[in-house]
Amino acid sequence: MADLTLSLKPDLEAATQRWLAFWAHELTDRPVTTIRTPREGVERVGGPPYMAGLTGEWDALLDQILANLQATYWAGDAIPHYVPSFGPDQMAAFAGARLVTPEESGNYGTNWVEACIDDWAKQLPLRVDDDNYWWSRMIAFYEALAAKLDGHAVLAHLDLHSNFDLLLALRGGERLCLDLLDTPDLVDAALDSANALYAPVYDRLYEAGRMDHTGTLGWVTAYHPERTNTIQCDFAALIGPRQFDRWAAPALAAEAEHLGRCVYHLDGPECLVHLESICAVPGLECIQWTTGARNAAFPEWIDLLQRIQSLGVAVWIPCSAAEIPFYHRQLKPHLVWYDAWAPSEREADEMLEWLVANT
Repeated sequence: MADLTLSLKPDLEAATQRWLAFWAHELTDRPVTTIRTPREGVERVGGPPYMAGLTGEWDALLDQILANLQATYWAGDAIPHYVPSFGPDQMAAFAGARLVTPEESGNYGTNWVEACIDDWAKQLPLRVDDDNYWWSRMIAFYEALAAKLDGHAVLAHLDLHSNFDLLLALRGGERLCLDLLDTPDLVDAALDSANALYAPVYDRLYEAGRMDHTGTLGWVTAYHPERTNTIQCDFAALIGPRQFDRWAAPALAAEAEHLGRCVYHLDGPECLVHLESICAVPGLECIQWTTGARNAAFPEWIDLLQRIQSLGVAVWIPCSAAEIPFYHRQLKPHLVWYDAWAPSEREADEMLEWLVANT
């Protein structure tokens, strides 16, 4: 946004130009690189826990969010931001499922929804009603956040867990898997109904968060001055290529088309059977590979990262600033995003200088 200024990002215009180059798979003076570190001379303020805002009043929370952002040095192409969330299945809660947050989860560890679809034929179409408690609360939270962060930071879009992941939450895994075999026509109808929710839900949150003025990020925080988000289909781990290509790939393509460009959250080796289909989705420009529990550490997946790049898609690299040279020697610089942290402002800036000198 040409007229956008952020108090916490004086070099916003330069960062925006690098992000635009990243989305176009082009290279400026270095790869797009986001580095966060404590801001010198500012008292440290911890960030709020996951799912903050789910319950209670927001005044103190909003103050904490802004103070935490102000206590962070946003180096390179890092855009000061906050990512709201009411939990992994918040989209299903918006669609009417009962959200369960256990009492012992006072640290906001997790929550879930109770499956509520017994008969697709009788319970379609899916809908998000304006008077749904969680939906109306999230809209109000976005509006409050946007007002608080105005002129300082950007509000990120939600982790929506849409398409098949929405059906999974509403129906339950075992029953949904059986539906694919027993009633594929009903799966067609259910997925069409889920897909129809994506654009209006995205657009309403986009409006509430004033993203038409600021641009936005997804929960995997790649920035675009117009629109983007992170998309995914974790249910892909439970289905084969034929089912993925019939149902999931078109749903993801529709989401990517609405966004214009996006990052894909690829969660674990079980999903790798679909890699080529995922990388072929138009508008899917970057993959956030997550290794999954009990698997090899991220640096041991260089071959996979190189394979993704060979398919014309950029890769997200979570690392310390000191680890960037390890990846930089082995990956194409126009198809990489370093998402890093550093112990000091000096070390963050020195790594950015190193990248310019070695790209």
